[in-house]
Order: sequence, then structure tokens, then C-alpha cells
Amino acid sequence: MRLTIGVLLAVLINPLAQAELLDEVNDRGELRIAVLADTPPYTFKEDERLTGFEVELGQALADELDVRATFVEAPESELVAGLESGRYDIALNDLKPPTQAEIDTSQPFSSETRVIPFQKDNPAFQSAVNNALQRLSEAGRLAELEAKWLKPAEQPTAAR
Repeated sequence: MRLTIGVLLAVLINPLAQAELLDEVNDRGELRIAVLADTPPYTFKEDERLTGFEVELGQALADELDVRATFVEAPESELVAGLESGRYDIALNDLKPPTQAEIDTSQPFSSETRVIPFQKDNPAFQSAVNNALQRLSEAGRLAELEAKWLKPAEQPTAAR
């Protein structure tokens, strides 16, 4: 009996026994995505609705994870703290890979070598995000989003 209680206490106290972020996202049925407002073409408002590369990418990721996307506008200074505290599940922004050791990131993606930061020590979530990015890449969806939002349209050349 004492052994059983000791084992249960060890499991409850062990930080590795905490809920995995992927389970929380699935239980909520929602991926909470922090974005920086007013950073066109990444995220901006059009007719009072968020749009842009990161909004469409976030929606595509949520679709791949079979949950709904909920976007939260956040100041850049709060992104890491919001991820650490669990206020947001991921952050999408026009910044390059974060250097903070207190968060983890997805595998690099896109021609600009972007990553998606999220709460540290969530290997199942990291795997799910990486797999979703891989599926989006293989389907050509990432390239479509980049072409739509990040690459200037080809200008017709004047006849000589």
C-alpha cells in the first residue's frame, strides 16, 4: 500500500506527468494562435477581420490538426511569456527563429526559414505540428501561401 501511494505521489509530482499540450488542444478543440497585429502582409485587418499569411497559415495548421483556429492579437513583448504560461498554444509572427531557451519550435519551414514557437517540453505537440507542416508542404499549400502573400506579383515586361 505504501509503495502504491509513493508511486502515485511520484507520478503526480513529476513535471513530466503534466498534461501534454496536444491533449489540451484536442480537448478544447481549439488552437490558440498569437499574432502580431498590423504587420502586413503577415497579419493585418481588412474590413475588421484578421487576414494575411499568418492567419491563413494558422487556419491551415488548425485544419490539419482537426481543431478550430482562434487568433489572439498580442504585442511582440508578450509572445514568449504568453507561450510559457499557456495563454497561447503557438505564435505566428514575421520574426526569425526565437533564441529564447524557454520555448521550443517546429522544424524550419518556408523559403525564409521560419519556425513556429510553442511551450517547451511538449514532444507530441511538436511532432503533430511538424507533421502538419510536412503535409502542407507536400500538398503545395505552403508554397501557395508564400506566393500569395510574401512574393511580389510578377510585373509584365514592356514590349521593346
